[in-house]
Amino acid sequence: MKILHMRNLMVPIIAASLIASLGCKSKTAHNSAPPPPPSVVVAAVDQKTVPIYSEYVGQTRADNTVELRARVEGILQKVYFREGAPVRKGQLLFTIDKRPFEAALQSAKALAAKSVSDLAQAQQRTDVLQAQAELADAQAVLNRADQDVARLAPLAKEKAVTEQDLDAAIATQKSARESVDARKANLTNLEAAVKYTIERARAEVSAANARVVQAQLDLSYCDIHSPMNGIIGFLQVDEGNLVGRGEATLLATVSASDPLLVNFNVSEIEYLKLTDPETAGQRAGALRFDLLLSDESVHPYQGTFRVLDRSVDPATGTMKVEATFPNPGSYLRPGQFARVRVAVAEQENAILVPQRAIQELQGAKTVMVVDQENKVVVRTIKLGEKVDKDVVVLEGLNAGERVIVEGMQKVRPGSQVNPQIAVVSTPTAGG
Repeated sequence: MKILHMRNLMVPIIAASLIASLGCKSKTAHNSAPPPPPSVVVAAVDQKTVPIYSEYVGQTRADNTVELRARVEGILQKVYFREGAPVRKGQLLFTIDKRPFEAALQSAKALAAKSVSDLAQAQQRTDVLQAQAELADAQAVLNRADQDVARLAPLAKEKAVTEQDLDAAIATQKSARESVDARKANLTNLEAAVKYTIERARAEVSAANARVVQAQLDLSYCDIHSPMNGIIGFLQVDEGNLVGRGEATLLATVSASDPLLVNFNVSEIEYLKLTDPETAGQRAGALRFDLLLSDESVHPYQGTFRVLDRSVDPATGTMKVEATFPNPGSYLRPGQFARVRVAVAEQENAILVPQRAIQELQGAKTVMVVDQENKVVVRTIKLGEKVDKDVVVLEGLNAGERVIVEGMQKVRPGSQVNPQIAVVSTPTAGG
């Protein structure tokens, strides 16, 4: 009975040992299986004729910027725009309290009417007309006195009349002549005075009309309109504040950013690349620029030269250049930093490798090439110009070879990989 019991105990122990042994063998067999090759993304080395670009760092600038200022003193009564919004030419933006200027205009018009009345009164010349009549009367008296003397003088010689009658006639003639001279002098003085009065009245009319124009102008300054189409900035003064006292208070600024200008500098060598002696200025005018924004996107509209400075700055050895770019809707704003790119030459049959495939190892530029057996080979290359997102390879690669662009950290030289073809992205505008 004891032997039978011992056998019954040994059966489960042996079974458990067999199961454990099989499990260990299964784990050992699993651990010895090689891992699958890592997957990497590869791109084919391309060969084609490409433009060679030069790039410059620039800053955007508005084509036109106007500061809106209060040209008259008064209370800012109303603001009609939203900050940062587009505005159109002639749009009403601000109103300054008009009542003082309307009153000043009415006063100026009243003074103008009075000056016109004064001029009309001066032009009537009543004093001159009266003096002319008095001179005519005196002249008539003198004529009669002359006739009396002329008649009595021969009679006196013949003793037909007494000497006393002749002397009386001569005295009357003398008195009449003096009266005529006095009337003439008085008329001359009055004519000069009236002429002066008329000229002064005319001057007053001109001055009064000028005051009316100035009052109308001041009244018109109470409504401030946009001088152009553009984007208006922040409001500098709130409604209800006094503006224009002592200085032309800045209210807001409007910028016209379509087209958008970009200023940048080129070196003397770069300038010579952009032009030549035979077509000085002409080639520069025919160039087309790409605008690369801070997020690496390319502005969809190409630009052209607007201004090329007349001289090279001797302090920096550079020349200032200004390019203009279409900017519908003022999408880009003044003050942005951007890169300006222009094709200065072409390279035929250039070998191109994606920039993201390039690594730097101990100062050398390298790429990981996947050969026909899908094994990784590290290749040292010599680089040329950058072309968009690719780089020209001068030495070390051939067209059609595959280089790793993603997953380089997962592989080692000589290791097997599972290459996946990189998805070709749609070229950006201007690229």
